[in-house]
Amino acid sequence: MVDPFGRTVTYLRLSVTDRCDLRCTYCMPERMTFLPKEDLLSFEELDEIATAFITRGVTKLRITGGEPLVRKDIFQLINSLSRHLKSGALDEMTLTTNATQLARHAQALWDAGIRRINVSIDSLNPETFARVTRGGDLSKVLSGIRAAQAVGLKIKLNCVALKHENASEVSDMMRWAHHRGIDMTLIEAMPMGDSGEDRFDQYVALAQIRADLEKQLSLSPSPHKTGGPAHYYDVAQTGGRLGFITPMSHKFCASCNRVRLTCTGKLFMCLGQDDESDLRAVIRGERDVTLNEAIDAAIGRKPEAHDFKIDAPGQAPSVSRHMSVTGG
Repeated sequence: MVDPFGRTVTYLRLSVTDRCDLRCTYCMPERMTFLPKEDLLSFEELDEIATAFITRGVTKLRITGGEPLVRKDIFQLINSLSRHLKSGALDEMTLTTNATQLARHAQALWDAGIRRINVSIDSLNPETFARVTRGGDLSKVLSGIRAAQAVGLKIKLNCVALKHENASEVSDMMRWAHHRGIDMTLIEAMPMGDSGEDRFDQYVALAQIRADLEKQLSLSPSPHKTGGPAHYYDVAQTGGRLGFITPMSHKFCASCNRVRLTCTGKLFMCLGQDDESDLRAVIRGERDVTLNEAIDAAIGRKPEAHDFKIDAPGQAPSVSRHMSVTGG
């Protein structure tokens, strides 16, 4: 699958739910209205669409949400999709989680063939963590991380950099992670959906954080790649890697290899554009087109770049949908 700008699409991010047991201030409002459960694709429908993408060249599949582990019986889907790992059609199946449910699911993830996960965590200070997540319990996340490592899962921490919440904690978080053999990636806040917070007030360019880190640490560019948009640096003092995802300050659209399917069957070719294609209508026979034809048409409309902007206080989000709806 090659888009109009010559980029080959090999990476599908598959959202299984918009629901989450946290309410992070950069992601959603405190009183989030979630989709009716009857609007969600069934596991069979999610499998059908994912399999179509795999057949057409997707080699990396990431299970996302919301928080994917809160969807009831989610391992029915994960175990079914694992057949593509066994056949060799998929190089990798991964999962992004907030880790609150991870302690009781870590072994099942390993058994399904998942070897690497991303854990979203924005502070190791219990008070800051509770404030950013609006009530989250850090101890559950740390227990989940320990359980995942105990069964052999490789972990990468994802941290959204927030100017007034955790920017000053980055060095300590990174050292904590590297001491445990865990890589860490920093992500710039993105203007998606109304979260009840001003994104201009939250946003900090990662170049500023990197400059602050380089006053005390030696960072050198790393050739390490995971298939995503992060640029990695080796940290001499810790022996670990630190990644930077910079959708706002330094676009990485030229190398974009991914598309996102929501839990309702809407395919987004770009995180920062309203360019959806309704694949649920296709597989339910509501459109006179095959699934493969619909996928081809969608890839043929993949935009060149996003239009994210955070350049003034009180600015409306660039796209109205929340990250939890699109799939993290």
